[in-house]
Amino acid sequence: MIADFGYGIFLLSFILSIYAVFAAIYGYQTNKYTWVESSRLAMQLTFPLITITSGILVYLLVTDQYHVSFIYEVTSRSMPLYLKITSLWGGQSGSLVFWSWLMSSFATAVTFRKWDRDREFLPWVVVVSSVTLAFFVGLVIFFENPFEKFWQTFNGDVVTAMFQPAGSVPFSPPDGKGLNPLLRHPGMIIHPPMLYLGFVSFVIPFAFAIAALITGRTDDRWTRITRRWTIVAWLFLSIGLILGGRWAYDVLGWGGYWGWDPVEIAAFMPWLVGTAFLHSVMIQEKRGMFKEWNMILIILTYAMVIFGTFLTRSGVLSSVHAFAQSAIGPSFFIFIGVTLVVSTALLIYRWKDLRSEAELTSMLSREALFLLNNLLFISIYIVCFWGVLFPLISELFTGQKVTVGPPFYERATGPLFAALVVLMGIAPLSAWGHSTIKTLGKAAWKPATAAVIGLLAIIFVGKVTNIYAIIGFFAVLFTSFITLYEFWRAAYARSRAQKENLVLSLWRLFGKNRRRYGGYLIHLSIILMAVGIIGLEMFQTETQGTLAQGESLTLGEYKITYNDLAIFDSNDNRNLARATISVEKNGQFVGELHPRRDYFYESQQPMTIPGVRSTIQDDLYIILVDWQPITTEGATFKVYHNPLVNWLWWGSIMMILGSMVAAWPEKDPEPRKVSSNAALAAAD
Repeated sequence: MIADFGYGIFLLSFILSIYAVFAAIYGYQTNKYTWVESSRLAMQLTFPLITITSGILVYLLVTDQYHVSFIYEVTSRSMPLYLKITSLWGGQSGSLVFWSWLMSSFATAVTFRKWDRDREFLPWVVVVSSVTLAFFVGLVIFFENPFEKFWQTFNGDVVTAMFQPAGSVPFSPPDGKGLNPLLRHPGMIIHPPMLYLGFVSFVIPFAFAIAALITGRTDDRWTRITRRWTIVAWLFLSIGLILGGRWAYDVLGWGGYWGWDPVEIAAFMPWLVGTAFLHSVMIQEKRGMFKEWNMILIILTYAMVIFGTFLTRSGVLSSVHAFAQSAIGPSFFIFIGVTLVVSTALLIYRWKDLRSEAELTSMLSREALFLLNNLLFISIYIVCFWGVLFPLISELFTGQKVTVGPPFYERATGPLFAALVVLMGIAPLSAWGHSTIKTLGKAAWKPATAAVIGLLAIIFVGKVTNIYAIIGFFAVLFTSFITLYEFWRAAYARSRAQKENLVLSLWRLFGKNRRRYGGYLIHLSIILMAVGIIGLEMFQTETQGTLAQGESLTLGEYKITYNDLAIFDSNDNRNLARATISVEKNGQFVGELHPRRDYFYESQQPMTIPGVRSTIQDDLYIILVDWQPITTEGATFKVYHNPLVNWLWWGSIMMILGSMVAAWPEKDPEPRKVSSNAALAAAD
């Protein structure tokens, strides 16, 4: 009964979303604000209704209601409470309910803002948000109902159906299959919600962009309203990608954090386009330029959000991250096509009104370098997009799916990422409107000299000979010294002018211009992450061997000795094989590691847990590959040495800090004075 109630509430949410769309359009066209207000209230009402639905689904999960097929698929009695709750997004239908709940919460939150100054935006923000919400709620109602029940036919076969099949009786299995072991890692528990939050947050800037196109508000008001939404979306999406990388590093057992998996790339593509938009929109606010480009970027970001969700949930891609084959693929494809056609038509209609208010007068000006930054991001995006689509296209025309692996992506994107790191340092040195090689050289020679000295130290002390690593280290040193120099120069100037100490001056600079200095912190975080990436990609070494008890294996400075292997059952229905490894570095004992293999009886799936020794210099990463029943025959281990990899995780923490600083609320400045054409359009 409660499952049927949850489905009914969700159906009501769908009806309200559809009503909000038509009420908002009717109210705008007839100039009857009461209808617009009604659409806003309908949008707000979806949030408590979907919250009730989600709460019912969580209740079914935690109370082991296995007569509901979704509960049977993702939970079991042995799972702890927190895993039962988080298994809401551990399956296809539950994840769509969770996506819908987040969408309704964000759409509701944006309708609570003061609309006095931007009343013409309101109906169209409601329309875009409600259409997106209705689409995802509709997927659940018509294709992926999480409240479907088990039915058992008289001959003993178990089937699922939305309605009772003829000749069947209700059936409740005694226990569930349990959550996929790979999804029980803390990173994977948090990773999907962070991605969903990033996806949903980007819907709001897109909604305001469409509202600006429809109403003819071609000034930068919509970008200022959505500034923090964009930063928050970017932050959540970044955290989601980082947590996914950490999950892969800890669970998948291949010693890496990023494998250019198609579903990884599906989440990476909106991040790339969204990052380009985040940079480009600053030029519109500052100089009134790139208006057309910003519209293209936010439309493309929204399209990639939906496309990424489609790739993950349609089953068209083979991936450890993807859900099973599903019937929702065609619906996603149609929705993406319709939204792209409508958005593009609106963009073409308003193209003349989106003319820039200033011209690009110097190829070394800050706006020109920001444009180059955008082009590099879009180039990486095109490589990723083509790499994901090519196997599908080849299968469609030849019947054979061609695999596009990491070497393709690394060769194609490596130089582009290096150029981005260097540009990240040069762009802040350039001036708005006009810069020359002489002025840039004058500003950059000190950091460049420090970078060369640092690079020589790395080459001779670290004995680095890999040319690609040398180029990468120079790029990160050059940009890091420029960024730190910018901090010091601004703080020193303020300290002298205000008679303050340097620390206080730097603190007050952050408070005065959070967006700028938060961005600098993000740049430093990217540099730290780049160091970790260079270390792992260029200097990772590995070995594998089968050892009897007491035998050793050497990798670089490390020597590992296999001591013993314990095999036992845990109280949560797992069988554990746990090895004990002694580790020596340069002949000195540094500790023990315990790589293990867990086998889950319910799902009949194994999970590998590596033994890892982490320091600022490196990780020693050991995987238990196999073992023999007779201990004298030994066990097989795979060992990785991952230099500098922890710089990646430390950089991730700094990125979160920098994003919080940049997104921290400031007094909303008055918009720039716009051109007469833009002002007339805004007044219409």
